[in-house]
Amino acid sequence: MIIQRRPDIERFLAGPGSVIRACLLYGRDLGVVGERARELALALTENPDDPFNVAILSEADLAGEEGRLESELMAFSMIGGRRLVRLRLRGEKNGADRLAADALSGHLDGRFNPDAFFIIEAGGLGRDSPLRKIGEAAPACVVIPCYDDEPADLTRLTREALTTDRVALSAEALDTFVQRLPRERGVARREIERLILFLGPGSNVTATLTDLGGFFGVEPETSLSEAAFDAFGARPVAAHAGLRRAAQEGESGVGAVRALGLHLGRLRKVAVLQRGGAGAQAAARASGIFWKQEREFLRQAQVWTLSELDRVQINVLAADRACKQSGSPDTLLAERLAIAIAGQARRLGL
Repeated sequence: MIIQRRPDIERFLAGPGSVIRACLLYGRDLGVVGERARELALALTENPDDPFNVAILSEADLAGEEGRLESELMAFSMIGGRRLVRLRLRGEKNGADRLAADALSGHLDGRFNPDAFFIIEAGGLGRDSPLRKIGEAAPACVVIPCYDDEPADLTRLTREALTTDRVALSAEALDTFVQRLPRERGVARREIERLILFLGPGSNVTATLTDLGGFFGVEPETSLSEAAFDAFGARPVAAHAGLRRAAQEGESGVGAVRALGLHLGRLRKVAVLQRGGAGAQAAARASGIFWKQEREFLRQAQVWTLSELDRVQINVLAADRACKQSGSPDTLLAERLAIAIAGQARRLGL
């Protein structure tokens, strides 16, 4: 049984009922998967970390001890109440998904402790996944796909966290902050926590966009981000200087290539959104660009087409692989990539 609508998901996580024996949560954003799994665990047991009533397993546990998962599902609670078994799959061990699927099938067929609740946390699963096929077909199992956060989700997440700590943002500041948040739930949570510390928990302050100037200025990898902007903006000298400055700050060549790839990904997102009918400014904001950089970013987005970005993507991937090889001159490789991108940008007319 699949549940996808937010209200239905929230109702289920708050109280799954006695009929449901298992829940499969999956998605590329493991932060969302983990948060929902913890919420469900809290609804099932007062102490999700209780070693006598809760078993938390990983792929390594399945590989290291044959039959461990089945044994945990067969065990009864030592102190009464519903037993909870949580399995976290991260794609690190081949065959773990098949073992999990067999255990899920057995549990839903009643071969194990009928009072045990089985939670499976997985990454992205395709339609041919055995776990999905078994869970979606079983009335006693709920399957919840966890999609990447949209701006509305991040806005709600930010507001709830700020309200809890008695701080707030003006409408303009909130909009700008959310635009800059990464779409990975765990990273976004940490950034929101950093904002709360900046504002002062319990201060009852409502910060404006001007008030956040100091907060936005305190960012890691600033030099790398600026170097990427310069590279795609046809400024090879500035890009090279930015990468040298980042190296002095302790950044690696791998990080530099990643920053170039991130900027390319934002340009690609804008191109795709505009192809779908979105306005340039709305597309830029959806890509997470800082408002002070929006004008320059839009200038670049007018020139970099999807076909040109595809050509650069090949070089970025090749540089990434080369930088990760043992003993490679990763800083030099990143500098060469940035200069090559800047040269291509200049040929495109930037």
